[in-house]
Amino acid sequence: MRTLIRDVRVFDGERTIATADVVIEDSTIALVGAGGDRPADVEVEGTGRTLLPGLIDAHTHVFDGSLAQALRCGVTTELDMFCLPQILAGQRRLAADNDDVADLRSAGTLATAPGGHPTQLLAALAGTVLNGLDAAAIDFVSDPAQAPAFVQARLAEGADYLKIVIDDGAVHGADLPVMTADIAAALSAAAHEAGLRVIAHAITASEVEIALEAGVDGLAHVWADLALDDPASQRLAERVRARGVFVVTTLAYFEAITAQHVETADCARPGSSINAIGALRALRRAGAPLLAGTDATPFVPAHGAGMHRELQLLTEAGLSAEEALAAATSVPARHFGLADRGRIAPGLRADLVLVEGDPTRDITATGSIAEVWRRGVRQAR
Repeated sequence: MRTLIRDVRVFDGERTIATADVVIEDSTIALVGAGGDRPADVEVEGTGRTLLPGLIDAHTHVFDGSLAQALRCGVTTELDMFCLPQILAGQRRLAADNDDVADLRSAGTLATAPGGHPTQLLAALAGTVLNGLDAAAIDFVSDPAQAPAFVQARLAEGADYLKIVIDDGAVHGADLPVMTADIAAALSAAAHEAGLRVIAHAITASEVEIALEAGVDGLAHVWADLALDDPASQRLAERVRARGVFVVTTLAYFEAITAQHVETADCARPGSSINAIGALRALRRAGAPLLAGTDATPFVPAHGAGMHRELQLLTEAGLSAEEALAAATSVPARHFGLADRGRIAPGLRADLVLVEGDPTRDITATGSIAEVWRRGVRQAR
């Protein structure tokens, strides 16, 4: 199957090409540029439109229906940051065997302290639409000596990377058991020895410091406890950059939890969203790699749609539209080792999104989706 997208503006994951022809042959991008004059099975008009790499959400939590919902919104790959084994196996098969859902990478079961985050959330969700959730299924880590066995268990699940949780609950107005620094370091070392990246859930400055000392590769969130212009935030951002650590933004998540605090009159941490914006700005000034992610769940932020909100929040926080688009395409692909996607270039996977208008100037245009391809398969609209 040969598909020609003619005379289209292209954001290739790093830069914008004013006009090009793009040819898809089967599951692969075959041409970007002039010369799309060979006969094609399907031609798509690109005038007035922009072609983007398929969006990559660098922080989600996958449940039934999530991957289909994501793909409809142009998210062609989800990087799941915690999925229990009884759910994950089916979602992996679904993503591997079907081109009408987003692709999937996952940490599988995360590492946390006994009774630590997110067990309190699993308990609260018991008996809801998320049937089958069981906090007891989490394999806790309470001693550094347990780290190698924990990592081996994740490898047996097929984990693509390791997620560790360093969270005392303070940002949410809770008091939770928290992973110690020596356990975090032991887990990071064991994961690296096994060839896995390590991503830390850490949402206060002190928790980020523990994660950095443990040797993690990435942070699953920006921190949210330092005020908007606190100089300590810039100093921490400089440390993040110096360590070569990437950061997943999740502004949509902080926006959602701030809204929940307001709706319930729970003012324990009403400034989380503003603080998160301050951390993001500090990280951008420092030059730390920023990856767009939403922390999507079956509730809020929503799979797929949440990414478009994340992109808007990133530009409102000071990123250019092209920086935000790169944060949702080439940057997560590079930092998660997904060399076959995240850019539009010959030889790469044809994971593509065609939108009306020009999102390199107006980021809201990402929501005006005309076409989506996953592995070269054009999705029904």
